[in-house]
Amino acid sequence: MTVEGRLADGRPVRVELDGPRIAAVTEIRDAPAGLILPGLVDIQVNGYAGFDFNAGDLSTGHVAELVRELWKRGTTTVCPTIITAPEDKIIRNLGVIAAAREADPLVRQAIPGIHVEGPYLAAEDGPRGAHDAAHLRDPDLAEFGRWQEASGGLVKIVTLAPERAGAAGYIAELARQDVIASIGHTAATPAEIEAAVRAGARLSTHLGNGAHAVIRRHPNYIWTQLAADSLAATFIADGHHLPADTFTAMLRAKGTDRALLVSDSVALAGCAPGDYTTPVGGRITVREDGRVTLPGTELLAGSGSSLIECLAWAVTHTEVTLGTAVRLATANPARLLGCDRGRIEPGAPADLIVTTPDLSILHTYVAGIPVHHG
Repeated sequence: MTVEGRLADGRPVRVELDGPRIAAVTEIRDAPAGLILPGLVDIQVNGYAGFDFNAGDLSTGHVAELVRELWKRGTTTVCPTIITAPEDKIIRNLGVIAAAREADPLVRQAIPGIHVEGPYLAAEDGPRGAHDAAHLRDPDLAEFGRWQEASGGLVKIVTLAPERAGAAGYIAELARQDVIASIGHTAATPAEIEAAVRAGARLSTHLGNGAHAVIRRHPNYIWTQLAADSLAATFIADGHHLPADTFTAMLRAKGTDRALLVSDSVALAGCAPGDYTTPVGGRITVREDGRVTLPGTELLAGSGSSLIECLAWAVTHTEVTLGTAVRLATANPARLLGCDRGRIEPGAPADLIVTTPDLSILHTYVAGIPVHHG
């Protein structure tokens, strides 16, 4: 199978696929206007198109359908994100995701790991975000062990607030097990952030969000994370979570090698504007501009955008070039996860997408198999 188009740098190429791998990439004289890009890698997805990884009735079929909906939007690799909940619900849904991977080889290819965001988060309004205060608690390594048992070791990222009792020891043990401890939804002091970094924290979750509406200008937990070279950081570039100038300044500070784009999409992403009642978060409003909020407030309840929409917003509204934006949404998160994706070159996995010049999805390939044609 061959695919012709232009890479992010504009070069016209023919990409030859040999089963699940790219066999060759050859420059040609001319090619269609479509862009050939690596499949997107989204390490924070709560849900999409009405499907929710956190739903109480989540089934293996729902997981497969959600993955297939994301393929239509160009995301070929996803970390399902389980948020704050009672332990039994977290364990149930971890088990369902693991079973969905076992049932379908392409779902297994698409899901290299799971992100658990919470329940070890700050209880204060602002940093807590939309997480249910009734189920927030301190880090518990025994509970983490039960998560891994239920998921077959699939939990690869845990977001927590480092000011929680026992956080430093918890982070150190996750680091020992090669699980990414990520700082997020925190009201920590700079000293507590620094202690988390020393313990082995490697990531900041949606930096600039999950924070107080008003904070001390300096020092504060955002500056400390931006300044920590050993922390990579994820950013939600949907035009709602971060203004363009804020995103630009944060990206310059963190550097493009340590920055990742995520969608943080929720089940209502991709749904029509209106008021909804959801099993996670209760009453939610989807506005005409795609902003997802708690009703009657400006408080965000996750993102209504897919990762390709975030990538397109970054390219359109900031100084970020297409090539850099693609790297932030493919190679950088793949490297963090330790999976060999995000490249278009011989030997790389044949996870790729073809888009229009304005980044509308035309075709998606997973392991060399066509899974979507727009």
